[in-house]
Amino acid sequence: MSLKIENLNVELQKDEILHEISLEIKDGEFVSLLGQSGCGKSTLLKSIAGLIPVKSGDVLLDEKSIVNVAPENRGTVIVFQDLRLFPHMTVEKNIAFAMELKKVPKAEQKKVVKELLEDVQLAGYENRKIREMSGGQLQRVALARALAANPKVLLLDEPFSGLDEKLRLEMGALVKKLHKEKKLTTILVTHDKREALQMSDKIALMSEGDILQYDSPENIFYYPVSRKVVDYFGKANYVEGEVKDGTFKSEIGTFEAELTDGTYLAAIRPFDLEPDMKGNEFVLSEVVFKGETAELTIASDSKEYICEVVCAEWKNQKLQAGQTVGLKVKEGTLVFLDK
Repeated sequence: MSLKIENLNVELQKDEILHEISLEIKDGEFVSLLGQSGCGKSTLLKSIAGLIPVKSGDVLLDEKSIVNVAPENRGTVIVFQDLRLFPHMTVEKNIAFAMELKKVPKAEQKKVVKELLEDVQLAGYENRKIREMSGGQLQRVALARALAANPKVLLLDEPFSGLDEKLRLEMGALVKKLHKEKKLTTILVTHDKREALQMSDKIALMSEGDILQYDSPENIFYYPVSRKVVDYFGKANYVEGEVKDGTFKSEIGTFEAELTDGTYLAAIRPFDLEPDMKGNEFVLSEVVFKGETAELTIASDSKEYICEVVCAEWKNQKLQAGQTVGLKVKEGTLVFLDK
């Protein structure tokens, strides 16, 4: 089911939380709303679900507006961070809750619950009490309950944030598997950039109620549109330079650049910058061992640059603090930003 959000504005207690949000999610896509706490991503998810009223704008499901449709009739189902399972009910009754409200025959309910428990790898848990389940098992029950409602759009509001890393990865893999098998349209709210990069077809990076960039994981990482986007995905080196006649000149070198003449800031990821043992323009001031990699701080007279190299390379080159080195930028990795 395709979902389109057009010029959405949302206010809470007279504070504008979302500003003219527009994005389109195609049928079967997995989209992550990514950003720091308070950026508006959960508000956007709840607005799609109908749990928060919108000030202006529209939400369309298969080209039909749903802003005035009750939450239970929208075809969207949301899984919250706190799961909101019923502790006094069995696993079966929790999963069948939506079907019970719709008066689905008991035999059909049991059939669906059995199939969904197999899907979430909890076969045979029908009669288990919720209070007897582990955190990872509760996540699976909540996911099965959401799927039992046969949603057009599955909405996930940071449901894995309370899990340890191992369980988080397992649940992420399970959600992605079910997303593909059931051909769902899925929206995940997360602040974990690795989770978003690994799971998504597209990422909407949000900040202060705006979408900074909406793109594929590869594009948003390698072709960020602003310094805010660059910085969200980890450390970066910045070097200022001048473009003239298609050439960018800076203190770390000269590079081809199809840009109009002017002053630019170039961003370079630490793993795209490496020491050049043949040069002597810079000083290797610090080496930090990080296990699989080593982080090198290389200083000019005016600033410091960070390089990240695999440890085998660090050892082979016998890099030590105090050495003089040059800097090499891997071809095609500079990202130019207007200064």
